[in-house]
Amino acid sequence: MGLLAAMELDAHGVSTIVLEENDYLEPPNVKCNHVSSRSMEALRRFGLADAVRAAGLPADHAQDVAFLTAVTGREFGRIPIPSAARRRDGTGVGPDTTWSTPEPPHRVNQQFLEPILEERVASSPHVSLRNRTKATAVRQNEHHVEVDVATSSGAADMLTLRAPYLIGADGGRSLVRKTMGARFYGDAELQRVQSTCIFAPDLRAEMNADSAWGYYVYNSRRSGHVYSIDGDGTYLIHTYLSAAELDAGSVDRDRAIRDILGVADDFEFEVRSFEDWTARRLVADRFRDRRVFIAGDAAHLWVPYGGYGMNAGIADGLNLAWLLAATATGWADEAILDAYVAERQPITQQVSRFAMSHLQRIAATDVPAALEEDGRAGDEARASFGQLAYDLNVEQFAAAGLNFGYTYGTSPIIVNDGDAPAYTMGTYTPSTVPGCRLPHIWLEDGSSLYDRLGPWYTLVVAGESSAADGWAESARAVGLPIEVVHLGSSGRHPDYGTTYVIARRDQHVAWRGDALPTDPAAFAPLLGAAARTASEPRADAMAV
Repeated sequence: MGLLAAMELDAHGVSTIVLEENDYLEPPNVKCNHVSSRSMEALRRFGLADAVRAAGLPADHAQDVAFLTAVTGREFGRIPIPSAARRRDGTGVGPDTTWSTPEPPHRVNQQFLEPILEERVASSPHVSLRNRTKATAVRQNEHHVEVDVATSSGAADMLTLRAPYLIGADGGRSLVRKTMGARFYGDAELQRVQSTCIFAPDLRAEMNADSAWGYYVYNSRRSGHVYSIDGDGTYLIHTYLSAAELDAGSVDRDRAIRDILGVADDFEFEVRSFEDWTARRLVADRFRDRRVFIAGDAAHLWVPYGGYGMNAGIADGLNLAWLLAATATGWADEAILDAYVAERQPITQQVSRFAMSHLQRIAATDVPAALEEDGRAGDEARASFGQLAYDLNVEQFAAAGLNFGYTYGTSPIIVNDGDAPAYTMGTYTPSTVPGCRLPHIWLEDGSSLYDRLGPWYTLVVAGESSAADGWAESARAVGLPIEVVHLGSSGRHPDYGTTYVIARRDQHVAWRGDALPTDPAAFAPLLGAAARTASEPRADAMAV
């Protein structure tokens, strides 16, 4: 996501221009509803986590996912997910409440999230946010990138911007990707979906089930998903089309919505917006062409289970912005930029296949004929199918593996020393194997270890050491920007297998060991090339 990439660059003092087609603070379409734990950890670094948790649904609104025969029908299962208030006071229960993180996931629609991010970017000293502008052409040479820009006033207001680098975070129809000559490959069509945003203030009164954030509906007439957007009558409805309906070429949108809601023909609701879309699994064959990069939907499109399309885009942007800032501020060679493709493209492949596999398992599940019946047969069908629905869906809403399990072990700026633990969508093993996420620890003073990580690298000392601070000073003298955090006298944390761990700002381990090298210049891989002395900023980066 370009806004978070711009924030990361701004944090390092790198000037950035952001081009945005919409008006300032204009909400996007009602789409992604989930901000992952890793994304929330990043928002915490920017001081935005509390603002995001306060947006969208009321603080006491349940964020559960309920399984029902219709939104107004019978409930037969539920994934408990704490409300924002229960997250805050520690009383919430659910499958993601035991995670070792300072920032659990949060359910908030992109309509509320993006304006928070845009407002921060607009106030950032090193960012020029240009609303109602659109890139129309991209060119590059060995020295810089040029972008032709049209404003909302038309061709008379065309201008050309120039910068050392370009991030194309410009969506699935990306101009930047097409200009690069990159192509999508994978699975072009997995499912067809009708999405409709409605305002139905009387719907809650018709419900038999307790309030939830997500309502997963299964019946013989229509299956679909419904999400509460604001807790005040606005809902997003996903209608999944069958093969027969695709062949017929048309679906009665109103009838489908009423079958999912379980309401009569005279029940009133207002359609606020709608969009028909295709679930895909597509990944670009390359994420970079010299000085031009793509991120987010411009680089990958997949089934939006658990919101991991948007969250993967956030991870792309933050990863790339950190690398660009390293070159712009002068301590790293431009070769460090090779890490972006080496790190993010393999993870994109893994996550896209997780999402596709999840969709295929759900699509292969038949709704029991007795699901809506009274009596013993109906009770048994609901109990059995409720457990199956829970098992099929809990991984996407409590995706510990997708949050914390992926690793950058093959990166050129990671000093690898072994194989990282395997992970699934829902499970992972904390590890300090280089490339893995640094295991989280609450420090003795009550702060998070992540709050203490420096802007570039941090030497985490997990045992007794009198040499760490002096070594770090020597490392800085040869151009390695590093700070030191001592975990304290409580002893080595069980997830830390060595005395020393070097972690990046994005919480990925870059190196570990029980002894510090006598020559700090041995960490050339962390610099992207041979060690160098720090210098004045030598380039700016531009995100689109």
